[in-house]
Amino acid sequence: MKLCFLMYPWERVEPDGDSTLRLIHEAASRGLTVAITTPNNLTVRDSVAHAFCNVLKKTPKVSSNVGSFYQRAEFKRCKLPLAGFDAIILRTNPPLDTVALNFLDSVRNDTFIMNSLDGLRVANNKLYPASFTGDASRYVPSTHVSKSREYLEQVLLDSPREKMILKPLNGFGGQGVIVVEKNARQNFRSLLDFYIGAENSSNYVILQDYVDGADEGDVRILMLNGEPIGAMRRVPAEGELRSNIHAGGREKKHILTREEKALCRAVGPQLVRDGLYFAGLDVINGKLIEVNVLSPGGITRINRLNRVKLQAQIIDFVQNVVSAKNLVAERKNAFRKAIEDAEII
Repeated sequence: MKLCFLMYPWERVEPDGDSTLRLIHEAASRGLTVAITTPNNLTVRDSVAHAFCNVLKKTPKVSSNVGSFYQRAEFKRCKLPLAGFDAIILRTNPPLDTVALNFLDSVRNDTFIMNSLDGLRVANNKLYPASFTGDASRYVPSTHVSKSREYLEQVLLDSPREKMILKPLNGFGGQGVIVVEKNARQNFRSLLDFYIGAENSSNYVILQDYVDGADEGDVRILMLNGEPIGAMRRVPAEGELRSNIHAGGREKKHILTREEKALCRAVGPQLVRDGLYFAGLDVINGKLIEVNVLSPGGITRINRLNRVKLQAQIIDFVQNVVSAKNLVAERKNAFRKAIEDAEII
């Protein structure tokens, strides 16, 4: 099987905790062909989408140590047609590169793309949880998104809660997340001026109900094909609201509660319908705060806390999907051959 990882540059990989590296290492350990590329290396030649790829050179034995594997990895530079890959795994950091998705649109029927392009388009920012309906909607805190300073000021004033969460719509890694308190709302307009910016280059911001317990951290749940496969609790550093690891948070072992399992059952079907086969849920006190679909992390830390190997389950899933697609294609070709033979007789 031939895999292409559309990701951030190889030199930016952090071997100790990088989830993408674990997936690449697992694929290489299975003897699969692995190529990596970045959005900037996508190109079109003769109306065919290609990518300038670094193809991992195969070795008789792949080191079981991921750090050693990363340091010793050797690549061959090639320009390759994207349709020739059995699967393309997107692992780029936010914000979503819509131009890169336009390149991939031309091969969506030829290769399995995880996550799906349409799913990424609807779920790449913090608005996605607001789209959940039915039972899933009760797990989403009240959320307001706007560029209007006057509207957001009124939302804060009308809120029955003493504090709310303010954050940029397209932020990631906990960037720009702050608590806004009613008793300090005289500073709120200045904050909105900073977050929204000038009129000709204004940004949307999110104002969301503060969920009790947020100061104690959140739970990251990794979902595969609509089912939870692992979780960890992230605890913020002292004096810090954000529990993201890149913001100084630390991880702790976590077993899903009954309410968190119910949340997963409620949102899992929509993730699958939208083609979001691998996603990270951020949950606080039973409320869904964010859905991460571009490059959900946490594999390394959950592995270490629970002595599991989540990357094996994920590559298993990709291989099973590709095998099923190939079987369908083979059956179709066999049926077409039978019809052609019947025409000759």
